[in-house]
Formats: sequence, structure tokens, C-alpha cells
Amino acid sequence: MKTNYSRLSRAAFAAFLVLITASASFVAQSSEESAVRAVVQQVFSQLQSHDYGSVYDSLPSSTRTRLPKSRFISALQRAQDRYVLDRISIGKVRVAGDLAVVDTELFGRISQPFPAEGKIVVQQYLVREDGKWRVATGDNGTIQRFLKSNPGFARRFPIRQPRIYVKQNNNWVEFKGIGVSG
Repeated sequence: MKTNYSRLSRAAFAAFLVLITASASFVAQSSEESAVRAVVQQVFSQLQSHDYGSVYDSLPSSTRTRLPKSRFISALQRAQDRYVLDRISIGKVRVAGDLAVVDTELFGRISQPFPAEGKIVVQQYLVREDGKWRVATGDNGTIQRFLKSNPGFARRFPIRQPRIYVKQNNNWVEFKGIGVSG
């Protein structure tokens, strides 16, 4: 009887270890996803409050090296009269090592070229540098470099272009831009 109990104890202990390891992995992944989600929300809040210097500081170092802070801030200041950001919807978060992608919808109102309610559906890409998540969305060079060094992630989450919608008759209609006739 002691032999069966001992085998049962070892099996129970092994199952317990597997359960603890799986739980720890889930908690770590969940924690990473929460950290990424928090950075996306923080950057959105900074954009809403026109704190463009802090937005700049959240960019990857390669972007900050190529783009002077004054130019970045100036470009956002020039555009701020064209739209007002109201809210963000943060969807699925996927993390693989030092890369993350987040499905988001940004809602707001535009005033130019015509007044309308609008939304942008965009994948936010983030990279981890020095233990901090940095938003690389819009910097295709940085994103491409990270995806090239992580082909598995790149296959699962290829870059999708942002889609812009305007509300017409209570329906979201994709805005394709204004054609140029020639």
C-alpha cells in the first residue's frame, strides 16, 4: 500500500508543479499585457492633454535619435487644431519578448477638411528598451527592424495600415481620402 501511495504522491506533486508553472506563466503574461495596455493609455492621455514632450519621451531611442524633439512637438502642435481626441478603446494585447502589438480604436472629432466625428483603427506597436515599453507606432523603420529580427512575431502580426472612419447617418464609413483629378 505504501508503494501506491508514494506513486500517487509523486504524481500529485508533479501535477501540482505543472499547475504552478502554468499559473506563473499566465500571471507573467497577464502582467506584461497590463503594462503594455497602461503605456498605450498613458500616451493617449498625454496626446489628449497636449503633453507632446512626454509623448516624445515615450518613443524608441532610434526614433528620438532621428527626429529632434522640437520638430516632433511642433508637428503635433500644428495638427492639434484639426482634431480633438475623445477616447480610446484598447482591444487585444499580444506580447512576445520585447515586442507587443495592441489593437486600438481612437475616437474623436475632426474640424478639417470638414467637421465630422471620426475614429482611427490602428495597431499600436511597442518595443521594450531598458525595461520600459516604448510606442513605435508610425515609425515603420523601427517596427520593420524589430519584426525582421523576430520573424515568428512578424508572421503572426504583420503591419496593418491604419484605417480612418467618419460617421455618416450614424454609421461608420471608411474615409479613403480625397482623390486628385488630373
